[in-house]
Amino acid sequence: MRFPNEAAGGVELSLTLKPRVAVRAKISSVGIYVPPKLLTNADLERMVATNDQWITERTGIRERHIVDKGVATSDIAAEAARICLANRGVAANEVEAIIVGTVTPDMIFPSTACLVQDKIGAKGAWGFDLSAACSGFPYALQVGAKLVESGAHKKVLVIGADVMSSIVDYTDRTTCILFGDGAGCVLVEPCEEGEVGLVDFWHEIDGSGAASLRMPGGGSLNPPSHETVDNKMHFIQQDGQAVYKFAVRKMAEASEMLLNRNGITGAELGCFIPHQANKRIILSTAERLGMPEDRVIINIDRYGNTTVGTIPLAMHTAMADGRLKKGDLVLLASVGAGFTVGSTLLRWEI
Repeated sequence: MRFPNEAAGGVELSLTLKPRVAVRAKISSVGIYVPPKLLTNADLERMVATNDQWITERTGIRERHIVDKGVATSDIAAEAARICLANRGVAANEVEAIIVGTVTPDMIFPSTACLVQDKIGAKGAWGFDLSAACSGFPYALQVGAKLVESGAHKKVLVIGADVMSSIVDYTDRTTCILFGDGAGCVLVEPCEEGEVGLVDFWHEIDGSGAASLRMPGGGSLNPPSHETVDNKMHFIQQDGQAVYKFAVRKMAEASEMLLNRNGITGAELGCFIPHQANKRIILSTAERLGMPEDRVIINIDRYGNTTVGTIPLAMHTAMADGRLKKGDLVLLASVGAGFTVGSTLLRWEI
């Protein structure tokens, strides 16, 4: 099957697709929300032994958004969902399913999806949460797409939202500089005639890396107790070097695997939208793919790592900057705790 590639100057691009589904799924709308409160590098200099230059050079982050006390993941997720639906002109009661990717649910149960469903008034929808850390958005996007491609649903909300400030130890300078709060939402609908939408994906996990990035307290293994609180087990724990090495290698490998399988090169992509964990990881992947830097979306300087929220936030940045246009061939890529790895190839149809 062949599709025109505007980013390559109108060159015909051949994609080797999996067997064609009866219905193809596309992203039809995007909405984001970040809390107004900012936590800058200068603020962190007054909290821990760090400085703006050190943070910026190693991560690319200058500031991040942080919720006020009492604001939960479901609150920012619901805001992003409302904006997404309004941008498409779709009423909440038309939504049939809600998938929330998050590692900071409001509580163990009920699911954040249940709380979002109630807050936005999506009375006819069902839904659930999906936990894949920083790969949560591409994972949730594929689940939503499959619900549409199967013919089961025509309108699925896929949300990536995290209040990372709720699990960050602000006395740990190795982690507190990295994370921010934010939410992004996309509406997944069937393609119209002539549209392509989601093309292919490559996902994998490597559970042997679980100890390298985790929050060990609060689950069935280490339920809340004085001991877990005293030992700071309800905060993020990270082996930074192990995570960095894995992310540099696997984000590029997963991206190459997906592009090679579809017979295309990075230079032919209209846009690369990676998970925003570290600017050096992003640029390393882009260089390996042979992508021009002007087609790589980076907004980590403004938001930090919002975990599941980073990719939809970056989609919005790309749209706002005029760097993401209808017909563009787009690659999403992520690596997260677990370890989880995800890449997605799609045609932008908005």
